[in-house]
Amino acid sequence: MIAALLAAVVAVSSPLPAAAPDGEVSFTSHGVTLRGTVVAPAGGGPAPGIVMVHGSGEHDREDYRAEAESFAKAGIATLIYDKRTEGYSLFERDYSVLAEDALAAVQALRSRPGVDPARVGVWGLSEGGWVAPLAASKSKDVAFVVTVGANGVSPDRQQSWAFETYLRRGGVTGSMVDMVSSTNMRTLAGAGVFPEAGYDPVPVLEKVRQPVLGLWGELDRLTPPGEAVRIFRETLDRAGNRQYTLKVFPQAQHGLRRTTDGFDKLDGFAPGYLDLVANWVTGAKEGPSADPPPVQASQSAALAPLAWYEAPWLQIGVWALALLAFAAYPVTALFRRRKEVPLAGPARWLASAGLLGTVGFLVYYVVLTTGAAMAPGPVLLGRTLPWLALQLIAVGVAAGAVTAVSWWRRKERGGVRVGLLLAGAVLFVPWAVHWGLLVP
Repeated sequence: MIAALLAAVVAVSSPLPAAAPDGEVSFTSHGVTLRGTVVAPAGGGPAPGIVMVHGSGEHDREDYRAEAESFAKAGIATLIYDKRTEGYSLFERDYSVLAEDALAAVQALRSRPGVDPARVGVWGLSEGGWVAPLAASKSKDVAFVVTVGANGVSPDRQQSWAFETYLRRGGVTGSMVDMVSSTNMRTLAGAGVFPEAGYDPVPVLEKVRQPVLGLWGELDRLTPPGEAVRIFRETLDRAGNRQYTLKVFPQAQHGLRRTTDGFDKLDGFAPGYLDLVANWVTGAKEGPSADPPPVQASQSAALAPLAWYEAPWLQIGVWALALLAFAAYPVTALFRRRKEVPLAGPARWLASAGLLGTVGFLVYYVVLTTGAAMAPGPVLLGRTLPWLALQLIAVGVAAGAVTAVSWWRRKERGGVRVGLLLAGAVLFVPWAVHWGLLVP
């Protein structure tokens, strides 16, 4: 009881100000009106300010409420806002536009009563670690930059590393890892459906003259943290920016939440994270200071450009032609009245396996690239069960093609139907090799 009373007295007498009632704001950027909330400290003189820039995906202001309230209690006015949905999706985004959104938010916060306009900066998480420095490079109105889980490499390289990291953690090995992390990523980038895939953060960091606070979790599994710390340090040094602090938090994951292995997320932030941000923003910006880069289990790698035969339109075309060739056999069977030739059994097997292989791969490919690769599920022989099934089917197509060819050499060849079926198999085999279905 006495301890509880003493704790209450200490809490009441704490020098940290309480957060003031929230203030609603709106601002316009690139023709879109964005709305947010200023979580401000109560009373006192002009306060420094932070605009919080979102990570990737759909986010609203409430996703960063916990950090904002902590910063407000430390005397910092913090603007959290709803991320744009117009012009932003899985297949469409422009970091320059997102940076302009952040700058519009900076102007909105700078104009608020009780905010010191000369001390308003940006904070960016993950994707925001690309956007926040870009905003700072565009405007001297940004007083400082804080990044959490920022990348020193391009988005396609980062995502490739993350896919491989999660797949190997799930026990996946071999061709499926290569397909998801390399062939898949290179194809998406080459097809133009991976927005900002090749964005290079280094030239932008070279233009940032404001103080930088870069923060990473030692067990980050989405961003290669060791490479990021090294690239930030080398780039800022090369650019002559000596006001930086680069900090690595132990037992912390991508968003600086506590973790046991980097793949789970426990309640609460890494000890010292929120206090460090508050003290750095409100105090002197000293530096340079950088923690040693954390150890990574593997290094990221730049993705090679597509060869001519890997062109997305060509791969889609081969897949579509093989699918049509396999589908032609059962479809035309509906219109045949005469007795089937002896080839019917092997041909049916080949058509069925081909259809399962082509359609099944497309379905599983979409599932993997939209998130399932980060949680691959049960694994047998280093393969997920769907991938193992697809590989067995692909082997069946190859074996069925060999059998069908032997029938084709006989007198009764089965006509055009079987010819189309064999053409589908001829297309399928190299296509399946390229996508790893016929590779260990």
